[in-house]
Amino acid sequence: MNNLLERAAAGDIRAIGRLISLVEAESSSSKDIMKTIYPKSGRAHVIGITGSPGAGKSTFVNRLIAQFLAEGKRVGVIAIDPSSPFTGGAILGDRLRMQDHALEEEVFIRSMGSRGNLGGVSRSTHEGALILDACGYDVVIVETVGVGQSEVDIVKIADTVCLILTPGMGDDVQIMKAGIMEIADIFVVNKADREGADKVAADVQVMLKMLGEREWVPPVVLVSSQKNTGVDQAKEVINKHSAYLAESAEGRRRRWSQLEMEVEAILRGEISSIVEKEWKERRNDGLMEDLSARKCDPYTLSGEIIQKIIK
Repeated sequence: MNNLLERAAAGDIRAIGRLISLVEAESSSSKDIMKTIYPKSGRAHVIGITGSPGAGKSTFVNRLIAQFLAEGKRVGVIAIDPSSPFTGGAILGDRLRMQDHALEEEVFIRSMGSRGNLGGVSRSTHEGALILDACGYDVVIVETVGVGQSEVDIVKIADTVCLILTPGMGDDVQIMKAGIMEIADIFVVNKADREGADKVAADVQVMLKMLGEREWVPPVVLVSSQKNTGVDQAKEVINKHSAYLAESAEGRRRRWSQLEMEVEAILRGEISSIVEKEWKERRNDGLMEDLSARKCDPYTLSGEIIQKIIK
């Protein structure tokens, strides 16, 4: 394991991929890996790319990678694809759209399955981002699965959240719904060469005014990923937001909030594992018969299990 960690820290792509695989599979060594990795993280700018399916997130990320490479930065990408209902793995559709950079030495692209997580990311997504951060990647881009209104968990990971919108998909209505408008630091109107792009941008501006005064007012950038226009402007705005976070009280508040959510997520996972183990040990045919016959109730049973764990 020490050899694997050393190789990963030196930039060995295979070693980095192996570490992420071990963590994603929740192997027996995953906790030790993260304990070793964590002190070396905290330097990368983590960018969340979110939005509805078909908004062009992967094509935008492909163009954005080129922009950061031009700045001499190393770029790590975690593309969250819908989990296969048969294998549980990622279908790899997003990765196919980033083949332009698949062989670049300064780029690491990894697909992960959403594992049915409705927030658009899974626990291992955050751990994968930390590994890339600790292994020297300056920018880590996390492209979420694209599940629409429930896709807000990206704020637990990303420093900067880009919400991708497109004309003709009803996005101007969707972003008004709870959670979506608030998570965006930057609005990117993709496919700007299409009719209606200006209207989407104008609608966003109106809705931003409705939210009231904010220290950081999310910019709205018109982009055509297909024609590679406006992506440079989007990159500049992303860099400005990174600088804003580094210098502002809001940046500190966000970092602390993310750390708090990170600890809570680990606690929930640990407690859930303990409860599940205790329930499996107690569950038997006789108990299930008693529950079915209403001779005992799940509330009392759950309380007994909790009391045993606490003791």
